[in-house]
Amino acid sequence: MAQFSVNTERFDPYKNFKFRVKWDNKYVAGVSKVSSLKRTTEVVKHREGGDPSSSRKSPGRTEYEAITLERGVTHDTEFEQWAHKVWNYGSILGAEVSLKDFRKDIIIEMYNEAGQLAIAYKVYRCWVSEYQALPDLDANANAVAIQMLKLENEGWERDYEVTEPSEPTFTEPAGV
Repeated sequence: MAQFSVNTERFDPYKNFKFRVKWDNKYVAGVSKVSSLKRTTEVVKHREGGDPSSSRKSPGRTEYEAITLERGVTHDTEFEQWAHKVWNYGSILGAEVSLKDFRKDIIIEMYNEAGQLAIAYKVYRCWVSEYQALPDLDANANAVAIQMLKLENEGWERDYEVTEPSEPTFTEPAGV
């Protein structure tokens, strides 16, 4: 694990509104919402015959929750192209799924208020389990049309090569 320094001057936690998502070595346009990174480890209860009536607990299988990405509908086809790799309606028999490349590793980056990269997570072996091309359409609404991808994944880890940035400071002009 890489060594990282701690900014002893920072008091406030990072905000959740500056972030970017990257796959295939490029940033994905317009992502406005990313669900939380969450994992759950099953609890295995057991006891030995000579133990009192209380049980012991140990960790079992770990599951990683799916990640949801949302963005406004545009002409960018990145969401649709990835979703088609899992199931492409109307393809010839045997070509419905792109088994070779339907999985991608993605990177989720968080930035501080000054726009400096602060934290990044690598998410491994993602694939699209749900795709919403268009939301409900309503002539009486006044909202942005949202696309959604639900990504199954096989784990994630923090990128410790991303270190805490030294935050900018403003200096007072002379004579103030």
